Amino acid sequence: MAERSFVAEVEKLRLGAGQEFKGEGILAVTKALLQSGVSYVAGYQGAPISHLMDVLSDAQTVLGELGVHFEASASEATAAATLAASVNYPLRGAVTFKSTVGTNVASDALANLASGGVTGGALILVGEDYGEGSSILQERSHAFAMKSQMWLLDPRPNLPSIVAAVETGFALSEASSTPVMLELRIRACHLYGRFTCKDNRRSAFTLKDAMDHPVRDVARIALPPATFAHEREKVEQRWPAAVKFIEEHRLNEFFSTDDDALDVGIVLQGGMYNAVVRSLELLGLADAFGQTRVPLYVLNVTYPLVDAEFQRFVDGKRAILIVEEGQPEFIEQAVNTILRRADLQTRVHGKDVLPMAGEYTGAVIKEGVRRFLERYHPGLGQSQPAAPTAVSAAELAVKVHSRPPSFCTGCPERPIFAAMKLVERELGSHHVSCDIGCHLFSILPPFNIGATTMGYGLGAASAAAFQAPSAKRTISFMGDGGFWHNGLTSGIGNAVFNKSDNVVVIVDNGYAAATGGQDVLSSAAYNATRSTRNPIARAVKGVGVRWVRTVKRTYDIEAMRRVLTEALTTKAGGPKVVIAQSECMLNKQRRVRPLMARLAKAGKRVVRQRFGVDADICVGDHSCIRLSGCPSLSIAADSPGLRKDPVTQVLNSCVGCGLCGELAHAAALCPSFYRADVISNPGWLERRWEWFSGHVIARLQQRG
Repeated sequence: MAERSFVAEVEKLRLGAGQEFKGEGILAVTKALLQSGVSYVAGYQGAPISHLMDVLSDAQTVLGELGVHFEASASEATAAATLAASVNYPLRGAVTFKSTVGTNVASDALANLASGGVTGGALILVGEDYGEGSSILQERSHAFAMKSQMWLLDPRPNLPSIVAAVETGFALSEASSTPVMLELRIRACHLYGRFTCKDNRRSAFTLKDAMDHPVRDVARIALPPATFAHEREKVEQRWPAAVKFIEEHRLNEFFSTDDDALDVGIVLQGGMYNAVVRSLELLGLADAFGQTRVPLYVLNVTYPLVDAEFQRFVDGKRAILIVEEGQPEFIEQAVNTILRRADLQTRVHGKDVLPMAGEYTGAVIKEGVRRFLERYHPGLGQSQPAAPTAVSAAELAVKVHSRPPSFCTGCPERPIFAAMKLVERELGSHHVSCDIGCHLFSILPPFNIGATTMGYGLGAASAAAFQAPSAKRTISFMGDGGFWHNGLTSGIGNAVFNKSDNVVVIVDNGYAAATGGQDVLSSAAYNATRSTRNPIARAVKGVGVRWVRTVKRTYDIEAMRRVLTEALTTKAGGPKVVIAQSECMLNKQRRVRPLMARLAKAGKRVVRQRFGVDADICVGDHSCIRLSGCPSLSIAADSPGLRKDPVTQVLNSCVGCGLCGELAHAAALCPSFYRADVISNPGWLERRWEWFSGHVIARLQQRG
């Protein structure tokens, strides 16, 4: 169950020529794929590209009408390898995944694909997750394009430019026999806009045609000595073909106000266009519609660069500024080489006036542009209000409390780590290897569990070196998404093969929860278009694990503690696998709340559970908060009687998971938690009992 449904929006994918599309960037990308005659699409979910996978999943009917095959791939490597269908056949194919972590996983397949080249257009849509809002390593996709010599598109962030980039990306791929990457930053994925549609196209050459009439070309297979020929082909044939196509179709863009242009210019990645124009507007050098006194050269194609275009742009200019987000400064280095080889002495600025690393927000770019202009046109753009003085992190820390990310209210993973804290009291601390996913929040307060994380599905593998005589075993984690991604082989299979004696905890919350709630092989939910309900326990036993325990309800703290203790102390050899099951609470609430609302509206009896704290019993030591960390547990403003310490209270965000009460019992804390059933549309007997109990309680309170 994905976190957002696009069932209603996908009807926009049927719009025809001349009609206007209005909507989100992700949906516009899907429309562009269909207008381009794509034959197949595959991918693996991950922000900021997860919603593209959700759109494609909800658009099965539309895709089917056009003969487009869609797959939710097992991993990014699987998705990238799917593009092999375009090597020998005139089939347009697209794959999508999060970059750079997804591109890391896919790099082997992409390298082989780029070596042999393609016949049909091959497009790799990568969600460029760079910047302060990112959840991954701060790296760039640009390096992968350079490494394997795939062309990289970075369109201006507006729907017409993004749609055009998808369509021309396929054409560029076919013209140069090279896969093309198209990067979409998070703002581009979720911006709203409009563009004029074209008709959707069914591929003239179909997947059935390819299967009925197979073709093979040994020269296209990445196998020596062909790979040596591929390298020369890239340089002597594909690169020149790509440059010619980029120039002839004017994929890059030039902007300036000719009658009042300055003798300096700015070269920028297409994705930086909005921020650069806004910065110039704030400096009084451009308007909101892009009319600018500072000439702009917008690189909608950031690799390869076109030497002739750079030489024309710098003509008559004293200096140019390269606005290139991230590091290393690949474009800046290349431009210096291009200009010096042509013996052009225009000064090149970039990371000397802009930060070497970090996200290029509007404020950052504005300051960099101001510094650049100050060198060549002193006083230009200085009439604007001064920027507020920057505040250091140390100064902020004094006034603003840190708020580390944590598990959602009612998350079924929270009790796993609460149980581990109880186990630590008995057996001491253990080395813990973490994994990518929601369970990674355990490294932060209040749990402070975990020493390393090496990649998605690599939790168990990152503990592989710890094979030595010791009184303690290591513990490693992975989620069900990471398990099916590659953890089964790299983690569990590897542990079996090497006779590991350590413990692996697999968090099975029913979905690829961290990426938006997409189904996986072991999802308990029925999926009409996918195979689900394949137990993880059966898979790990299938590769040779003999010690397997399943906890079907992670909120049972006592059961979790008992199983973890057994896994850490058993005399049994080989890897110990604990499968901790409970449905992702976010997905459960998305499913249950609308259902309960409909039943209540229809007059049906609906019961939901809430928990609370008896202020007269609570001792105010807040152990429950330190062991749980649930966002719905807070500190009351007032305390009863003469107590100095504020008591705990349960906020209205409580979803009734019951962890607080079970934890208080398992950890032998004060018995102050109580459960209340909130009943909508109660029966007559329940109403009478409520009236009677209320009167009795009121009389007793009067006596007190």
